[in-house]
Amino acid sequence: MYSNSNQNNTHQHNHQHGSCCTTTACAEQAQHVSKHSHKHNSACSHEHSHSHDPQETQIPELLASQRFSWVVNGMDCASCARKIETAVKKIPEVKQVKVLFATEKLVVDADTDIRSTVIQAVNQAGFKLHTPNANQKAPKGNRWKELAPITLLSLMMLISWGISHVNAPFGRIAFIITTLIGLVPIVSKAWKLIRSGTPFAIETLMSVAAIGALFIDATAEAAMVLLLFMLGEMLESYAAGRARRGVSALMALVPEEALLVKNGERKTVPVADLRPGDIIEIAPGGRLPTDAELLNSFASFDESALTGESIPVERIQGEKVPAGCLSVDRSVQMKVLSEQGNNAIDRILQLIEEAEERRAPIERFVDRFSRIYTPLIMLFSMLVIIIPPTVFSQPWETWIYRGLTLLLIGCPCALVISTPAAITSALAAATRRGALIKGGAALEQLGRITTIAFDKTGTLTAGKPQVTDVQPAENIRESQLLALASAVESGSHHPLANAILQHAESKNINVTEAEHRKALAGIGVEGQLEGKRILVSTPGKLPENTLSNDWKQKIIQLEDGGKTVVAVMHSEQFIGLIAMQDTLRQDAIGAIHLLKSQGIKSVMLTGDNPRAATAIAGQLGMDFRAGLMPEDKVKVIMELNKDHSTMMVGDGINDAPAMKASSIGVAMGSGTDVALETADAALTHNRLTGLSEIIALSRATHNNIRQNIAIALGLKGIFLITSLLGITGLWMAVLADSGATALVTANAVRLLRIKVK
Repeated sequence: MYSNSNQNNTHQHNHQHGSCCTTTACAEQAQHVSKHSHKHNSACSHEHSHSHDPQETQIPELLASQRFSWVVNGMDCASCARKIETAVKKIPEVKQVKVLFATEKLVVDADTDIRSTVIQAVNQAGFKLHTPNANQKAPKGNRWKELAPITLLSLMMLISWGISHVNAPFGRIAFIITTLIGLVPIVSKAWKLIRSGTPFAIETLMSVAAIGALFIDATAEAAMVLLLFMLGEMLESYAAGRARRGVSALMALVPEEALLVKNGERKTVPVADLRPGDIIEIAPGGRLPTDAELLNSFASFDESALTGESIPVERIQGEKVPAGCLSVDRSVQMKVLSEQGNNAIDRILQLIEEAEERRAPIERFVDRFSRIYTPLIMLFSMLVIIIPPTVFSQPWETWIYRGLTLLLIGCPCALVISTPAAITSALAAATRRGALIKGGAALEQLGRITTIAFDKTGTLTAGKPQVTDVQPAENIRESQLLALASAVESGSHHPLANAILQHAESKNINVTEAEHRKALAGIGVEGQLEGKRILVSTPGKLPENTLSNDWKQKIIQLEDGGKTVVAVMHSEQFIGLIAMQDTLRQDAIGAIHLLKSQGIKSVMLTGDNPRAATAIAGQLGMDFRAGLMPEDKVKVIMELNKDHSTMMVGDGINDAPAMKASSIGVAMGSGTDVALETADAALTHNRLTGLSEIIALSRATHNNIRQNIAIALGLKGIFLITSLLGITGLWMAVLADSGATALVTANAVRLLRIKVK
């Protein structure tokens, strides 16, 4: 309508509700999967991807009649996820399997109930599965049980070291016993992984290296290798937990119980039992367990966990408040709005899970490279062991030792985790700042943006215009003009329509709804009242000679003042003009200034008239394109994309095609469902300054990934050379591998605390 954004004159949206799972076996998954119009259910997801390899970033559709899900315990890094996937893929009935490392979830598609088979396969691979209930969290690991092996091995190492100083032969025997005891859990896991289809795991390399060291009488080093390996595994587990802590904190925002108010009585019930329409009471300082509508006259809510805004937000009766928000100062009653598994927190978690599917191109490259890296290193190690003794008559013991050292360098853990650790941390950091980024591909693309195209109404402006001028034609009263215009605007949610309706209400004008109302894309809206056609249109779309020169001059004067003007026709006769003016968002000028400082050019796209657009663009100091139909915006974006990596920012229905045509689309959080669904990212806090923040975060993530890859490959390269030269030995190789993994993860975790401007 009026060629502006937020077109919504169809008066409805067709939200596609419903889980794609066909049996009750999917009940557990349904607790976590959104059935929002965004179609975040992974079984039927929509994706907008600009990747060069769309098949790899496609959200998997349901490939069978049932979908099962579990929580996985015991994953230390992203390579663990691949081991589990490999094990489950060997089950013939499995149609599709995916491990979501960030949320520790295993999702399996099959036509039959294969839960017991999957659990057995994962157990054989050395991991544990847990089936979560609605209000039951996954069991925490026993810290003392986790520390027992490394504590026992450390004590045995000290004892062996003491014995070796008293009696060297007995000391060697003690180190052999220590090594064999330390090898038991590692060999056991290596054997499980080999049987489940992962022969080149670090456990296999470690077992071969330690046993080989015993054969060449390097008993103390064999034991030290195992001790350092266990220490490294423990550090990896801790680091992985740190990387997932943001997700865990998000999940913890939703309380497990709620106070249900029914027939005047209050009863504590599990959150899983709440249904839309239920009335719940939230105590001061309590968090909302579900999306809900405020029933009190007003209340303040701390929404910082979702939007990053530290200042409490004042809500009035009838407004929607998302799950996870905290009631600041009073006890409030709320009406439940969301189905179980479909609240704001669930949708964010689903986005995080989907983000693992939308992997960045660099992440996919590293993943492919790491799959051939280990077998190549193993082959190289074998050649190092065989060629020098057989061809150059070198001592076997020396080159077996060096070959085993190279074998340990073949572990790709640090390389594998270098990219996903940084991306997961960056996505969590963005969420804390009130920005939802749909995956690594979108995050990577953000850092390449050179031009941003903004929709005007509701994006650069507040989207709440007010009527400033009502100019009726001769023999037409002002109240009559407003009444007829309001008749066709009734029921519309468009900002300009709301402005006209509110102005009519303030004048106490009785409005009768017109019949057969319909939107005319890029023109306006029409309807019939008492059999006569009423048209509210942009002046430029009226038939020629409809307006006299005097009226055209008035329109120019109004538009030169930065106002949006609509003309009203009744029974094919022009009856007057209504002018409205929107105000810039408070942070719009600051946001454009920040983007300029980042070297990013901004351009405004609007269906408004050129003179009104000139006034707005002049205040912002940016270029503009005016008088655009929805299809025109797409053409402009495609034109910009030829020479620039272009972002489209909008919030309306007719912004969606332009978002899809752009390199990356970003939706304002207050926008329509269609815009949010199409976008690659969304600003839930509605702050335009958030754009420069996520671009800066993307660029910081790029640098972090490059640093991580340099650390992972650099350390391995250094120790590969020093090992071949005999400068470093087995225990240093393990220390280098574990150290690189710990350094890479610690570097990635820095993104959680990075300050971006």
